[in-house]
Amino acid sequence: MTTLLTLTPSRRPDGVTQLTAVGEIDMSNTDTFASAIETTEGPLVIDLTGIEYLDSAGLSILFRHIDRIELIATPLLAPVLEVSGLAGLTTVHGPDTV
Repeated sequence: MTTLLTLTPSRRPDGVTQLTAVGEIDMSNTDTFASAIETTEGPLVIDLTGIEYLDSAGLSILFRHIDRIELIATPLLAPVLEVSGLAGLTTVHGPDTV
């Protein structure tokens, strides 16, 4: 069974594409998540503030695109990004700092 994940692309005022994710990112839906990232060109901001769960399969997708992404994350998700090493490789914004 695929876990519920909603992905909404938009354009930020600075022209950069933003992908807003809501739900959970796990091995059941990483193909959808990866496809949404891969079909955008250029820099990408991924808003994870609506993500309640992110497993290692989801983290691996983020690592694959580390050279062109920035993340927006809640304090709940921030430790996962720190421990995984993602926070050291890309910019991670808090929800109130973007």
